[in-house]
Amino acid sequence: MPVSRSVVIGVDSSTQSTKAVAVDAATGELLGLGRAPHTVTGTGGARESDPEEWWAALVTAVRTAIRASGAAPEAVTGLAVAGQQHGLVVLGAGHRPLRPALLWNDTRSAPQAAVLTDRLGGPKAWLDRTGSVPVASMTAAKWQWLREHEPRHAEAATAVRLPHDLLTERLSGEAVTDPGDASGTCWYATADGAYDPALLDLLGLDPARLPAVAPTGATPAGRLTAAAAEALGLPRTVTVAAGTGDNMAAAVGLGLGSAGLLDHPVVSLGTSGTVFAATRTRPADPALAGFAATDGGYLPLGCTLNCTLAVDRFAALLGLDREDALPGGETVVLPYLDGERTPDLPAASGLLTGLRHTTDPRSVLGAAYEGAAFTVLRALDGLLAACGLDPADPAVRDRPLRLVGGGARGRTWTDTVRRLSGRPLVVPAADELVALGAAALAAGAATGEDPVAVATAWDTGAGTALPPVARDEETWHRIEEVLAGATPTLLS
Repeated sequence: MPVSRSVVIGVDSSTQSTKAVAVDAATGELLGLGRAPHTVTGTGGARESDPEEWWAALVTAVRTAIRASGAAPEAVTGLAVAGQQHGLVVLGAGHRPLRPALLWNDTRSAPQAAVLTDRLGGPKAWLDRTGSVPVASMTAAKWQWLREHEPRHAEAATAVRLPHDLLTERLSGEAVTDPGDASGTCWYATADGAYDPALLDLLGLDPARLPAVAPTGATPAGRLTAAAAEALGLPRTVTVAAGTGDNMAAAVGLGLGSAGLLDHPVVSLGTSGTVFAATRTRPADPALAGFAATDGGYLPLGCTLNCTLAVDRFAALLGLDREDALPGGETVVLPYLDGERTPDLPAASGLLTGLRHTTDPRSVLGAAYEGAAFTVLRALDGLLAACGLDPADPAVRDRPLRLVGGGARGRTWTDTVRRLSGRPLVVPAADELVALGAAALAAGAATGEDPVAVATAWDTGAGTALPPVARDEETWHRIEEVLAGATPTLLS
């Protein structure tokens, strides 16, 4: 029997799949979950997906979540989408994609990123305007790649969107984005809270092709269109939020923001490894993405390209289960199988050193874990410093590190992060923090409440607390020395 309650829908449209959650708007109780896969294509540095597949996956996931919740469609009051950041979607006639989307982990635009950096006057000029320096992942570099390699598509584009923008527009009929996802383009000025005309001129990008920027991700974009309502089986009265990027939504789901926790670091272990913290400080560090948060603050973020998938690839090559690992010992692995973003080595390949006749294959796998965790935690130290915090200060070091993402469910991942960080951990119980953060945005759009305050009241960031262990300084310094000696000659 349908339950009588107000329900909100949060959608996480990620690299590999779409997840949708149906949530009790009053309590945050997860009522239903739906999933549908995406296809990623490309070899070498190319990574692309068909945006139409994202929409089909959203419809499937939302319908499944509502059905699983037992809620009547009329109980749904709000919906929001959080999407993978940076992806370039170009639309043409009929507002349909002209080509597959270039995804965040498509590294073909590394040369364009370098040229753009120089054209504006170097990294500092970009940091002053956008908070970030162009790298291959940023949308501006991808747009420039498209202009150079597929000029007909660039010229024919009547609209340029990020992945979450496209889905929000399909739902509401309104071309709208938010400060968080917009700040990942490198054509949005985080200090001004608007698109930067000088950067758009540099990129040859007409601002009329871009969506409007809503004040926050919880700002109502509109109601469901007739077509979207029919596809989802929902009433047209559902409020659609502007939505945001996946990292910004995860921060909301953890209660990070101006109405919640500030300067509390997060490590996310997924396809990519990310570190971020909600702060009122606008950092300027070329190794970081100086993102805006979706609630008006800032969300500086460090991102590594090689995390769980890279380690799983080592497990497959060695014929081992991913949990069948030992500490690396003398063995060091830099698992940069897809190039690397932090450090900025887009042409890098993986490096394995320190092998002996007596080396146990399980230690090689353990070294892959260590190399990936080291890279993420090294980015974390840089992030803390950019926020004006000393990573070695006990008051900072003893602040719990929130460990999220698929890797946080793995024993070896958790053990490796504890050992290399020496920090206390909190592993949230919730599996779908991005979708839950999107649900909080949907609740905010429907009620006018602050979404971070909503998520804090829902307590979606609660989980298992793990005490610190002694930091493995020996392993840390061994990896650090190999990276310093290998960069850039052995990695390129």
